[in-house]
Amino acid sequence: MNRKLALTTLCILPLASYAVTAEEATKEKPEFTASAELGFLYKTGNTKSADLKAGFNLKHEKDKWRSVVAFNILAKKLETEDDAGDKNFETTDNKWDILTQTNYTIGEAGKNYLYGNLAYEQDKFSGFESQSSFSAGWGRHWYETETSSFFADIGPGIKYDVTRATNADPSTSNTNFIIQAQALYTHKFNDFVEFKQYFVAKQAVESGENSVYKSETSVTAQLIDALQLKFALRIDHDTEVEPEFENTNTETSMTLIYNF
Repeated sequence: MNRKLALTTLCILPLASYAVTAEEATKEKPEFTASAELGFLYKTGNTKSADLKAGFNLKHEKDKWRSVVAFNILAKKLETEDDAGDKNFETTDNKWDILTQTNYTIGEAGKNYLYGNLAYEQDKFSGFESQSSFSAGWGRHWYETETSSFFADIGPGIKYDVTRATNADPSTSNTNFIIQAQALYTHKFNDFVEFKQYFVAKQAVESGENSVYKSETSVTAQLIDALQLKFALRIDHDTEVEPEFENTNTETSMTLIYNF
């Protein structure tokens, strides 16, 4: 009896193993994925300062549709002393931006897509009170392997800038047609470390109008299943700004990312 039971068990085990494997293979990817990013630095001693960087990303994928919404905020405060000797925290940087893009896959190979992109940004210490843009066009997954990928898209669009008022000039608004091109390259060194390079150019069609170029280089290291550590360098460049403002701003950050 025991011998028959053992033989029956040995026969069933491969079938059970196959059933589990088949179930895992047929598991569908979740339609929605999200991640939250947070970095905080508080400094004491000769000077006191507080920096906060936070972000939220939401992705939705279903059939031929893929949508992304990304929100980022940065705030910095520095302790200053007035003529009377009183100390106060003064805001030295305060900005936030939101970006959303939707792709629709076309073609049998699934490498080409049509896209719509909408972006908005406010920066209290830049030459612009706000900058917004909309673009639509065509893109392609040019290269994709198990460890690396590269996609880029391009299309016409429109950009709306509101300049910041200065002592010499009042605030003005400008609407310009642009050609927007953006690209993202990713490479996984191993299961725990990933490199990303993102670039976007919003080239004004008319000569002398403001064009925008943005770049973000990042390395992400996985700490545990849902928690990652991210090092990033962001560069923002505006071609046309008032003399009292810089054309290029850089931001170096280290943040924790939680995926859920």
